[in-house]
Order: sequence, then structure tokens, then C-alpha cells
Amino acid sequence: MSCTATALPGVFVLEPTVFEDERGFFFESFNGRRFHDQTGVDPRFVQDNHSRSRRGVVRGLHYQVDLPQGKLVRVVAGRVFDVVVDLRKSSPTFGHWTGTELSSDNRRQLWVPPGCAHGFLTLSEHAECLYKTTEYWSPGHERTLLWNDPQLAIAWPLAEPGCADPILSDKDRAGVPFARAEVFA
Repeated sequence: MSCTATALPGVFVLEPTVFEDERGFFFESFNGRRFHDQTGVDPRFVQDNHSRSRRGVVRGLHYQVDLPQGKLVRVVAGRVFDVVVDLRKSSPTFGHWTGTELSSDNRRQLWVPPGCAHGFLTLSEHAECLYKTTEYWSPGHERTLLWNDPQLAIAWPLAEPGCADPILSDKDRAGVPFARAEVFA
């Protein structure tokens, strides 16, 4: 596994070592010892989630207050543009974002530490995302940051075919701007 730090402290892109031959492929999608060696993080995952979205769907930007979640995100079918926003006031990149393409072809994973908002835009006809979390989902603690807040100026790839007019849930459409968001110390 290789690990690349992003512009946001504690946010990493992980690429597995893939063994391929005429039969297909094999890789470890998670190995706690290697993950710790590469990131310095020793997560305790308590929940696995699986979503399927169609082209042009934006999910997010989600986070939880009081019970913040770390997330290890990967795509097992299709491709997405995955975004993380730093909501940690103590961070030198507070209010900044990073984005990367995750796909079933590149097999990358994204580590989203607690204290960050997370979301994605589906770029393929459909995409299936799997993610592990370090805290249980808690609807009363969940918050949504406005996906297209001009203050954040996230460069969503809306020029991708079928993505110019994103599809959002009512919850995501009602996200709050960064200036009014509950943030972390």
C-alpha cells in the first residue's frame, strides 16, 4: 500500500498493492498494521456503509458534531469526485478543501479524519461507495455543509457529462454555509 498526504493535515489517499493475473486480481482493502505504519492512525472501525448513486448525484457534505466520524472511503463500482473540508479550527487548513477521484479502476481509498466534512459527486452512470466509520451514525449529531458554498469555492467537476445540474437530497440542498457551520476546536 502506498500513502499520499493531501494538502489537509491527516487526510490521506491510499493505493493498495494489487496482484493481477489471468484469473483477475487480489488486494488487501484494509490492513490495520499497514494503515497505522503509513498514516500514524490506529482507527477502530465500528460501522461499514454502502451507497449506490447515479450520475450527477452529490452526497454531502456530511459530518457529525460531538460524535465525529473518521471514514475510510473507497469506490467498488464506477467513479466519483470525493471531497473533504477541514472543519478543525486548530488546523492550519481550517476552511480549506481537497478533492480526489476515487474509482473502481484506480482502487484508491481516502482517509477522512474526524473533524472534517465529506461528500462526493458521482461521475459515472452509477457508483457504489463503501466506507468504514470510527463512530456510529447518529442522526441527532449529523450536520450538512452546503456543497456549493461560494466561500469554500470547491471546484466540483460539473463539466463532466450529466453533472451540470447536480441531484441532491432535501437534506443536502438545505446544507448550511461554512460561515454558519458548527465546527471543531
